[in-house]
Amino acid sequence: MATPQPERRYGVDELAALTGVTQRTLRYYIQIGLVDRPIGETRAAYYTAHHLEQLLTVRKWTEAGLALESIRRLMSGELPATPPEPRGQVEVRSHLMLASGVELVVDPGRAGLKPAQLRRFFRDVQSLYDTLTQEKNDER
Repeated sequence: MATPQPERRYGVDELAALTGVTQRTLRYYIQIGLVDRPIGETRAAYYTAHHLEQLLTVRKWTEAGLALESIRRLMSGELPATPPEPRGQVEVRSHLMLASGVELVVDPGRAGLKPAQLRRFFRDVQSLYDTLTQEKNDER
């Protein structure tokens, strides 16, 4: 019999990075009741897959053009949830523009990178690119 896996926990910065919503916006959504409060208090607070799903749902509806009050009513069951016309799939990606014509695109969730790891990865790639272009200039 398989042992159940513990539920994935997200910090506020990781949840914001995964959904493309700022921490400030996330806190506002919590304040107005679109997203549940985190579990725990202060710095020990964390979010779960439930919070991630709520935030992605809010994002889907806002991108479809709904006002936040309408979204709140949909999520509370006051309005029937008729999906918006499909406008494509929501994917969260981070872009690093190294130079004209050179761009690095990363899907942090699929890559399994936490926000701090992604920032370090970007710094390392930028450093390597700078080294390579400096070598190119030195050869001239």
